[in-house]
Amino acid sequence: MDCLFCKIAAGEIPSKKVYEDDLVYAFYDIDPQAPTHFLVIPKQHIASAAAVNAENAAVVGHCFEVIAKVTKELGIESFRVVSNIGESAGQTVFHLHFHVLAGRDMTWPPG
Repeated sequence: MDCLFCKIAAGEIPSKKVYEDDLVYAFYDIDPQAPTHFLVIPKQHIASAAAVNAENAAVVGHCFEVIAKVTKELGIESFRVVSNIGESAGQTVFHLHFHVLAGRDMTWPPG
């Protein structure tokens, strides 16, 4: 598979790791949109949140466990979690990922 995030999770492409376990990999965004901006991805290839189903939903819950753990470890109390689904929503890598952004005021509505 020619997926950028699969290659990052496999260590084939370098990244600045935030967290890793058997199911999930987290790394800092190369084009940060906030003072703290990292991504949390399942190691299993899932195209987007639109592809979540009964067989792979547990890893999505685990992604959020990791987000809670890492933000606590980094001392972050207020943050935004974003997942873009589809090109019109801004998804550029078609592997499920959650952006975690913190360290600045988040405007609403986004985008």
